[in-house]
Amino acid sequence: MNIVLIGYGKMGKEIEKLAIEKSHKVILRIDKGDEDLFSSLSFKDADVAIEFSTPDTAYSNILKCIEAGIPVVSGTTGWLNRYDDIISAVKKNKSAFFYASNFSLGVNIFFELNRKLASMMSSFPDYSVEVSETHHINKIDAPSGTAVSLTNDIINILDNKSSWVCNEEAKNDEIQINAERIGNVTGKHTIKYESSVDSIEIEHNAKNRQGFAIGALLAAEFIIDKTGVFGMNDLLKLK
Repeated sequence: MNIVLIGYGKMGKEIEKLAIEKSHKVILRIDKGDEDLFSSLSFKDADVAIEFSTPDTAYSNILKCIEAGIPVVSGTTGWLNRYDDIISAVKKNKSAFFYASNFSLGVNIFFELNRKLASMMSSFPDYSVEVSETHHINKIDAPSGTAVSLTNDIINILDNKSSWVCNEEAKNDEIQINAERIGNVTGKHTIKYESSVDSIEIEHNAKNRQGFAIGALLAAEFIIDKTGVFGMNDLLKLK
């Protein structure tokens, strides 16, 4: 499998390391300032692109892959206001797009656990709920895409919640997300329900970036020769 890496930061390097171990080829690395490489012959020879860039460049990067007919896997968060435009481009170009706010297999199991717990707690409105996330100081967006996904899943299930706020006091119909940027923390997400008599808490704590790289590479292998829009539920057959 010939891979183009778009975004060559810590995640890009981790994916490259794993791809080589699995006998794939990284034929091109496109980082910020290398946009001219999208018109190179190497780019056109790619079987798949894996995109972990920045919120301000992700949309353009993904669109270039789709228009070139190259299946693209993206894990960049903070750009989803343009998500529907990407879906339209996928349909128009009969291409393939795989998106996940978090590629960790454990986190996607955590998503399922979060939805299950929210369904159980929907019968107990006396419990308040809040979401907390902690990441390294170089993470640009806050809250994390994973925290937003977790929170939106809860909102879709609880009748008394309709929106969220970040790092500010929540109103009765809101869920508070607490976002912290500390040191080199890979990623920690916590869901907490609390009443006057007890609390219930679930947590996922990523030990390193390897788990994300494994998921992204599995997604790249999965999307080859497919058309349409996919996510981790398709890969892991969780639904």
